[in-house]
Amino acid sequence: MSYSTEAIRTIAMLGHTNSGKTALAEALLHGAGMIGNSGSLERGSTVSDYDPLERKYQHSLYSAVLHLDHRDTRVHLIDTPGYPDFMGQAIGALPAVESAAIVINAQTGIEMITTRMMQLAQQRQLCRMIIVNKIDADNIDLPGLVARIQEAFGKECLPINLPAAGGTKVVDCFFNPGGESDFSSVEAAHRALVDQVVEVDPELMALYLEQGEIAPEQLHAPFEQALRENHLVPICFVSARNGIGIQELLDVFVKLMPNPTEGNPPMFYRDDANAPDGHAEIRALPDPAKHVLAHVFKVTVDPYVGKLGVFRIHQGTVMRDSLLYIGDGRKPFKVAHLFLLQGKEQVEIQQAGPGDICAVAKVEDIEFDAVLHDAAEDDHIHLKPLPFPAPIYGLAIEAKRRGDEQRMWEILQKLTAEDPCLKVEHLIDTNQTVLLGLGELHLRCAIERMTEMYKMDIGTHPPKIAYRETIAGKAEGHYRHKKQTGGAGQFGEVFLRIEALPRGEGFEFIDAVKGGAIPYQFIPAVEKGVRQVLEAGPLAGFPMQDVRVTVYDGKSHPVDSKEIAFSTAGRKAFIDAIMKARPIVLEPIVNIEVVTPEESMGDIIGDLSGKRGQVSGMNTVQDANVVIAGQVPLSELNGYQSRLHSATGGRGSYTLEFSHYDLVPPAVQQRMVSQHKVAPDD
Repeated sequence: MSYSTEAIRTIAMLGHTNSGKTALAEALLHGAGMIGNSGSLERGSTVSDYDPLERKYQHSLYSAVLHLDHRDTRVHLIDTPGYPDFMGQAIGALPAVESAAIVINAQTGIEMITTRMMQLAQQRQLCRMIIVNKIDADNIDLPGLVARIQEAFGKECLPINLPAAGGTKVVDCFFNPGGESDFSSVEAAHRALVDQVVEVDPELMALYLEQGEIAPEQLHAPFEQALRENHLVPICFVSARNGIGIQELLDVFVKLMPNPTEGNPPMFYRDDANAPDGHAEIRALPDPAKHVLAHVFKVTVDPYVGKLGVFRIHQGTVMRDSLLYIGDGRKPFKVAHLFLLQGKEQVEIQQAGPGDICAVAKVEDIEFDAVLHDAAEDDHIHLKPLPFPAPIYGLAIEAKRRGDEQRMWEILQKLTAEDPCLKVEHLIDTNQTVLLGLGELHLRCAIERMTEMYKMDIGTHPPKIAYRETIAGKAEGHYRHKKQTGGAGQFGEVFLRIEALPRGEGFEFIDAVKGGAIPYQFIPAVEKGVRQVLEAGPLAGFPMQDVRVTVYDGKSHPVDSKEIAFSTAGRKAFIDAIMKARPIVLEPIVNIEVVTPEESMGDIIGDLSGKRGQVSGMNTVQDANVVIAGQVPLSELNGYQSRLHSATGGRGSYTLEFSHYDLVPPAVQQRMVSQHKVAPDD
């Protein structure tokens, strides 16, 4: 069945691990009559956690696309992982939806990923709602949780329904002006919602002050405006396990959350040299009659089925047999089959329009974050980049069987195509292939996927820390490359200056050569030489970042100047400048949250302090547990799981999130420099 754009809702379910997102998705599918019975994580029978590794670990590792039909409305749901190691999958889902539903466990309250997802959803200008799950659990304080939510995220977080009858049902507070509830009062919650909504519409506010009440149908447009402007974040209460509040939540999705014509438009832009920042904003219109604009937010690669590209249509209509272009590509592909997804199941459909989430299979050129369109002139259109966390935890890997190196590399490319936070680096100085991820579990799952799904025997080495190099000052560099071998020679001379960029800014190359001192055709060769140094810095062999390089002068020879000469001159001039600009080594610092029994708190704090860590806060949660938050260098956490297990008798757990790069201590840097073996120069 095809739905109009106004009858579509798109919602990503986000939140910390164990908040119950997958169980909630099952309850919603069951409540809408899409499945006969809710699946179970323990039995491995859920619609969204269908991957063998997800069933093994009993929590989500990948985002899953689902759909349900309720009250003549199609709701597209994206169930996302909550474990910090797999946060890239959750972030990748944000451009595909109008609304972000942040799920909170009523027992554990606000956790690290809760806060992170609330911030990211706001940055992407999504309409947000909070779903408090497990309201029928023991030892919970729902009024206190609502107070903590408002303290953390603002007074605009207001209950849109409330638990009633001892947590066995929920009662609506928006359409219903009165009734009984377990805490607060329905009348007070209704009044607070109306007061908040009418604030965005001065005329409606004047009418409200005059009449003292506003009909719900008059509040629809200002309600959507309040959501778009982050002036309202509704809070809903449910218990996925027992189905409490599920029908009410489905009604909230359909009646109150925005359709694609009501949400904030996606952040498309086109490369434009005349624009102030080089980018011209493009507004995608949710009109099925216009040309196609769609965004690929998920890619899966199955060794038997092939590549599956999952995309959200923002404009136009995609039909079976449509011809679509991928990004700047000039060769279109034909949509041989168009699918609607229900977990691993693929339902073939004839067409899809604005707001729909669908998939195409066996299109090898399709990539994560690609923009799909049906007009060749629509190239150079992109979506505003997503703030993915940097992969900082590494393993050196190698094929156990000789001759499998090429196959191993091909499998790695498939894994990195699926996961934006999984990276592969080849370290030239040590000739090692390093797989980088967000944590130990992230890499363990990737290795298991290689061995179990692709039958690839892999050997691993101790984790490699993703150190970086940069500079602390300014300097100039110069090198003249002159080589005579009997015939035609090589000549290139480069003058450049370097300076540090703010931390995290990356790299910038500026061509400031005047008068053709270096012919324009050789400038790319100079940049190529400079970028070779970025891959392995001269101080300790780590990649460089946060450097601006300005090439301002040089010399050439009408016969002997070649690209290789200027590439070599650029590389050595850059090295010359780096060694004069106080080069430094940076190490990754991570945010850490440790959940520990109260009696082990002192041991944990002492251990973190002894590892150059800084504790920033503590919070007591249920069952006499304490959450310790702080920052610590990643290099100090090797073997931390074993230490934590020993200190807490197996009852402790921790989560990591990349924070920033910072200077390594001078003694550590000196040791790294002394251990670095410089390859002989050619």
